[in-house]
Amino acid sequence: MRGPKNIATVADKKLNPDTTKKTNVNKSSTQKNKASSKNSGAPKRPPTAFFVFMEQFRKDNKENFPDNKLASAVAKEGGVKWKSMSESEKAPFVAIAARKKIEYEMVIKQYNDDLNAPASTS
Repeated sequence: MRGPKNIATVADKKLNPDTTKKTNVNKSSTQKNKASSKNSGAPKRPPTAFFVFMEQFRKDNKENFPDNKLASAVAKEGGVKWKSMSESEKAPFVAIAARKKIEYEMVIKQYNDDLNAPASTS
């Protein structure tokens, strides 16, 4: 049979600080483990065409509107402009991103080869 839950029991479960502390500690420790598993010496991934565009857009926006200090406003404007651009207008940014991706692939291949190479002892 279904009936109403005991409200006091539900409130005790929600307000019990022991259970919330344990889950918070577990979450933060797993986040630290994930962050530490990455190799900080690895090459940085290349930007996408949108981020190449945004780099240029931020420079232009800063020149035209030097008083605008809100990064969120600039980002929103950039996103709207990117969506309204045609494929031919996006083409230069796509080409730059493709070139950077090829360069990254060469660098990461070299990095992986160096990482997997046996250390020579003298």
